Amino acid sequence: MRRILRLVVMAAALTAAAQAFAQDDAARRYPNRAVKIIVSAPPGGGLDIAARVIADRLTKMWGQPFVVENRPGAGGNLGAEAVAQAEPDGYTLLAAQPGPLTTNVVMYKKLSFDPAAFEPLAIMTSIPNTLTLRLGLPAGSVAELIAYAKANPGKLNFGSQGVGTTPHLTGELFARVSGTELTHVPYRGIALALNDLLGGQVQVTFASMPSSIAYIRAGKLRALAVTTATRSEVLPDVPTVGEFVPGYEASSWYGLGAPKATPAEIVDKLNTEVNTALADPKMKARLADLGGTPLLGSPADFGKLIAEETEKWGKVVKFSGPKAD
Repeated sequence: MRRILRLVVMAAALTAAAQAFAQDDAARRYPNRAVKIIVSAPPGGGLDIAARVIADRLTKMWGQPFVVENRPGAGGNLGAEAVAQAEPDGYTLLAAQPGPLTTNVVMYKKLSFDPAAFEPLAIMTSIPNTLTLRLGLPAGSVAELIAYAKANPGKLNFGSQGVGTTPHLTGELFARVSGTELTHVPYRGIALALNDLLGGQVQVTFASMPSSIAYIRAGKLRALAVTTATRSEVLPDVPTVGEFVPGYEASSWYGLGAPKATPAEIVDKLNTEVNTALADPKMKARLADLGGTPLLGSPADFGKLIAEETEKWGKVVKFSGPKAD
């Protein structure tokens, strides 16, 4: 019996060693086939644009295709669910903005995935949102918009790409600190919200700069302010909301994640290559042109940001009261 037990223990040890070797070998050879990046938003928005820029760069760096697949819906939950259920081998990644990794745990009574079931890989970029108006709205500054909103309570509609998204909560925070009443109109993507802003069905958005910058530059929409603490280098003449409403600050970010239990070697490899891509002057210029600022950092840095954002936006959800289900 002792001999049999020794043989069982030896077999188990050999099996574990073989598995560890196979994992190490897979990490060394990663990537040796196509990698799918699931974008938890529709095509055409800021997250989609940033993910495609990064995917193109990684494809050129590694010689393997990084393929973007859009899975919008439920505030980013559908895309996040698909990645959470994928094999943790580094070949299915999530490109997300804060919602599915932070606020959705507060917004939704029941989620089909655990927001903690992801390995943070890298922050692609930090971005400002823009307080953007349709042309013809009689407000030439944030102060004038606040006065107009107070004189017409509930008559100003602001569009976003869905309940609980950063543009939605940015608008809720603005209404709270400015003492105004704005009506939120959710869409299935920021591109649809911007189309209705152009058409006059909504009057305001707090869209991300990559989503709105082309319309602003073309003179089709008017940027009243940026929501970050400091002015944007892309729109240096546009003030911050905080210049009119002291203490106001709201920004967003786009990041990459992977299923929990993805090998640490692959996580570190992806983080290193994404940071290398973001540090390239051409890449920095491309993202800056969209209004984004590359944020280089470790997986642990990204994890810390997720924790801080969960706390911050969770408070906004609680005081503004929106629920997604």
